[in-house]
Amino acid sequence: MDFIQPASWADALAAKAATPTAVPLAGGTDVMVEINFDARRPAALLDLTRITELTEWAPDGGQIRLGAGVTYARVIEELGGPLPGLAMAARTVGSPQIRNRGTVGGNLGAASPAGDSHPPLLAAGAQVELASVRGSRVIQADDFYTGVKRNALAPDELIAAILIPVAAGPQQFSKIGTRNAMVIAVAAFSIGLHPQSRTVGTGIGSAAPTPRRAADAERFLAGALEEAGLWESRGELPEPVITEFAGRVRAAASPVDDVRGSAAYRLHALAVMARRALTWAWRDYQAGAPRAAAGAGRS
Repeated sequence: MDFIQPASWADALAAKAATPTAVPLAGGTDVMVEINFDARRPAALLDLTRITELTEWAPDGGQIRLGAGVTYARVIEELGGPLPGLAMAARTVGSPQIRNRGTVGGNLGAASPAGDSHPPLLAAGAQVELASVRGSRVIQADDFYTGVKRNALAPDELIAAILIPVAAGPQQFSKIGTRNAMVIAVAAFSIGLHPQSRTVGTGIGSAAPTPRRAADAERFLAGALEEAGLWESRGELPEPVITEFAGRVRAAASPVDDVRGSAAYRLHALAVMARRALTWAWRDYQAGAPRAAAGAGRS
């Protein structure tokens, strides 16, 4: 196995172009586990740990440009205000050691249906910045996942950053697993209320071949809030609206039976999590809690 360790982003892109089969390595929390268990034996590893710009984040026109190498621990410590949903999800990832090493970009690139960062990124309307020696492009997170552990990266591309809108309203994340900590999700759900655009965002994890949004549930809830004037009044959510939203989230999933849970259990859990997450988010919206301003990132 070859080991490639570029010292700059330009060198990293050149190395990926020269060796398209090279597997990017940042925190190593997924890749090294697969190698250690002989589940994967890549021809080459492309070590990105020396690329400083991948570990930086900064405000960028109403959004956060999050370098692909920013760790979960830093998201928790530095971005809980502007990116609350992602910070909530980051707190559920593994142990402190994993959170100190694992990166959002690495989780995104693995494209596992059970990845914890995917639901809040979908609910927030995030985009993914991809780069190669040919240039860069930006795609919606919805379009990044193309199949089970497959993504839209071209063979010569690397993830440069994730572009995530700063939260203008409450966000919530809920996850259920076989134990309370250091667990792969049996099912996960995230919601974001976007009062400025009067839209709703959702993200479903570990309940379909890819992470996905519950688009029908989003449209239903946004329409119900608009029709009842609840965006302005912040009144109580009618129970039928909560129930219908949860049902539509459930309908958006297509889970399978596996060793962590049955499809039926996942569907039930999603409906429960959708109810709870919506209730929590709406209570936050009623309280009108201010959001922390985003500052510059540190490397």
